[in-house]
Amino acid sequence: MVVSLVQLFFGALVTFVAGLHIALAAGVAVTVIGALLGWSCGHIAYRSGLSSTVLSRYFGFGRQGSVIASLIFAFMIIGFLALENALLYHGFVFYFQLTDNVTTKVLIYGGMTLLWVLLTSYGFKLVAKVSSVALILSLVVLAYVMKVAVSGGSMPLSQLLSFGSQFSPEALQQMGVVTDKDKFIFAVNILIGSAGALALFDADLGRYARRSIDIGIAALMGNIAMDLLMLSVGGVIMYAGGPALIEFYTHSQGMTLEAARHAALQSPDSITAAFVVLGGAMGTLLLVLAQGKTQVLNTYSASLSLSNLFDALHFRPGRFTFVVMGNVLGLLMIYGNLLELINSWVTMLGVLTTAFAGIIVADFYIVRRIMNTELTGSFVNTESINWSGVITLMIAVLSSHYLLHGIFPVEGITTLAVCLIVYPLLRLQQFKLLTQAKA
Repeated sequence: MVVSLVQLFFGALVTFVAGLHIALAAGVAVTVIGALLGWSCGHIAYRSGLSSTVLSRYFGFGRQGSVIASLIFAFMIIGFLALENALLYHGFVFYFQLTDNVTTKVLIYGGMTLLWVLLTSYGFKLVAKVSSVALILSLVVLAYVMKVAVSGGSMPLSQLLSFGSQFSPEALQQMGVVTDKDKFIFAVNILIGSAGALALFDADLGRYARRSIDIGIAALMGNIAMDLLMLSVGGVIMYAGGPALIEFYTHSQGMTLEAARHAALQSPDSITAAFVVLGGAMGTLLLVLAQGKTQVLNTYSASLSLSNLFDALHFRPGRFTFVVMGNVLGLLMIYGNLLELINSWVTMLGVLTTAFAGIIVADFYIVRRIMNTELTGSFVNTESINWSGVITLMIAVLSSHYLLHGIFPVEGITTLAVCLIVYPLLRLQQFKLLTQAKA
């Protein structure tokens, strides 16, 4: 899941804003948090045998309350589906030198959407069988493009491994990034959104684990690959390949030097152009190999979350309907210019996904241990809405995104802390009141 264009894009973005060293420091911090959160969620799924969205019915939200959790997961996964589609679209337009108009959008987005729907509905077993091969080939192409970027430039290796912020001071100031501390916070806020998402994927994987430690290892490897490997590769490729990209824009597309620099360094879709320019046919192959499997998995996960969402509302038309619905919602996100809202979207993603995971973790590891509740007993008489979880979610989002942002602006970590503190207090008080009422 993490070997994809969107993670390379995040890597290029945070390294170009924060510089490589600060971005890697943020990556290490998020790796530790993400791995622990992913293992925690994965262990609960391992013990219960449930996927992440169904887990929320029994831990934290209740049967009808799990609609909120499904909305969060659907928002997350469909957002990634849309973002990956947008990056693919720009890669195709760049490679084939197409005009970016309505006709091109309809043909490319329509073709991709039809392909993801058909593969997810009728070819998922085939995709699952070849995904490991596609992953290996993607890594090979990634290494090839990395080699071209590094060996083809005039920069020494020491410079490639220590470059600082590539945005102008004016651009950084507009983003609210002035000091090194601001850069670190920006990088963590971008990266932790994907880490929260990966924790929910770890839960989906954890139900199939042979041992709890296995999903812990998987969670750690996934976060290392996402927050260190893909971050470094995305940043170095864009930095080393920047001059080649600028030269291509000026000579092949007739841009001025200033316009070419802006397109190469500040356009969100420049990562796809870098692979096309540096890798040629091999770089374009990465777009298909990495993104094909990723988009099918995104579509599949989106259909699962929508299925749980509407099942709680007693609407069960079948998986195919939700596969189509997920892709249509993704197209609507693209129409809403998701690429232009990437910073705010990923930050809010980090808040919502860590709140979702944090409440489940707090219920399982804190509340149930204090109440000495057996896991098997949690599946009996599940309440319709767990108001403690719903209220905690609202408090966590409002606190981290608005009230506490000026004090501690790393919103994902603030959200997690609020959930681990507030949910047990509310839930235990709720049990106390229920006990008194029965007495």
